[in-house]
Amino acid sequence: MIVSNAMQTAIRGRWAVAAIFFANGFLTGSWAPQIPVFLTRLDISKFTLGLLILLFGAGAVTAMTWCGHLISKHGSRTVLRWFGLCGSLGLLVVALAPNVPLAAIAMFIFGGSIGGMDVAMNANAVVVERKMSRAIMSSSHGFWSLGGFAGGGLGGFAIQHYGHLAHAAVVTVLAFAAIAMAVGYLVAEDRPQAVEHHKFTLPANPLVYLIGLMALLTMISEGAVLDWAALYLRQELGADLAVAGLAYAAFSGVMAIMRFFGDGVRNRFGAVTTLRGSAVVAAAGMLVAGLSPSPWLAIAAFALCGFGIANMVPIIFSAGGNQEGMSSGTGMSVVTTMGYSGILVAPSAIGFVAEHSSFGPIFIAMAMLLIVVLLMAGLAHRAEFAPAPAE
Repeated sequence: MIVSNAMQTAIRGRWAVAAIFFANGFLTGSWAPQIPVFLTRLDISKFTLGLLILLFGAGAVTAMTWCGHLISKHGSRTVLRWFGLCGSLGLLVVALAPNVPLAAIAMFIFGGSIGGMDVAMNANAVVVERKMSRAIMSSSHGFWSLGGFAGGGLGGFAIQHYGHLAHAAVVTVLAFAAIAMAVGYLVAEDRPQAVEHHKFTLPANPLVYLIGLMALLTMISEGAVLDWAALYLRQELGADLAVAGLAYAAFSGVMAIMRFFGDGVRNRFGAVTTLRGSAVVAAAGMLVAGLSPSPWLAIAAFALCGFGIANMVPIIFSAGGNQEGMSSGTGMSVVTTMGYSGILVAPSAIGFVAEHSSFGPIFIAMAMLLIVVLLMAGLAHRAEFAPAPAE
C-alpha cells in the first residue's frame, strides 16, 4: 500500500502532537506529588494553597483566552511551539520560588504556560484529524493521561529520595527535550482562516452551555483528584509521600488505558450510552474514595474513577464541537473554557472547604456532581460518530 507524502506528514504530525500531549500530562502529573512539599516548604495553610492554585487557574484561563486569538492569526503549530517550549519550564519556576509572593507569580506563569499549551495542542489535534480523516482525540488525551501517570507515579519516589528541586529539574529537562524534538514535525492548517470579526461573541444556542456545564462538572472531579488526592492520602489516611503520589498515578494510568480504547467503545455502543456508563463508574469510584478507611483502597477507588472519567471529557468535547447553527470552533471554545475552569480554578474552592472540613466528604460531593452528568448525558447526542465536515 502506497502512502502519499501528505499522509506521511500527517502521520508524523499525529505522533508529534501525541508527544506534546504526553509532555503536558507529564508536567501536570509531576506537579501533584510536589503539592505536599510545596505546602510544608512555604509553611502555608490549605487556604493559602487554595489561593495559589486559584492563581494557577487564573493564569491558565488568561492564556487560554489569548491562545484562541493567537491561533486564529498564526495557526496552531506556531502557537503550540512557543507555549510548549515555555511550558516545559513552568514546574521548575514553581519549585525555585522561595516565598509566597514569588510562588504566586510562579503559579500564574506555570498555569498560563500549561493552559495555553493545552488549547494549542487540542487545536492541532483537530488539524491532524482533518488531514487523516479519522478521530485521534481520545487517544491523544490517552497520551496526556499516560504522561500524568508517569509524572505522578515517579514523582513521589523521586522527591522522597532526591528532593523536590532535583525532581523538578529532571522533569524540566525531559519535557523540554520531548517537546523540542516534536515541534519540528507538527502539521499546520492548510491556510489560516480569515477572521472577519476579531471581537468574541457568545453563541445564542443555550444547549452549548449545558454541554459546557457537563464538562465543568466532570473536570471539577478530575481537578479534585489532581490537586488534593495526594494530600488526602498523606494527611487523613496516613500514607507516606511515595504512596500518596500513587493516587493520581493510578487515576491517570487507568484513564490512559481506557482512552486508547475510547474511540472503539464509543463507535460500538454510541456516545450517549458510553457517557452514561462512564458516569456511573466514575461516581462509584469517587464515592468509595471518599468513604475509604485506608490509602490503598482509596488508590484503587481513584483508579476506578479514572476508568469512568476517561472517555467522558472527549465525548463531551466532541458534542460541543458538533452543535448545530455554529462553527465547531465556536462550540468547542465555549465547552473547553467552561470545562477547563473546572480542572484549573474550582479545586481552589476545595482548599477553602478543606480548611474547615476533611477531604472525605468533598470526594463524596464529587460523586454527586458526576451523577448530575449522568442525568444530562442525553444532551451529548451530537457526539455520535459522523465524518468530519469538509471546510
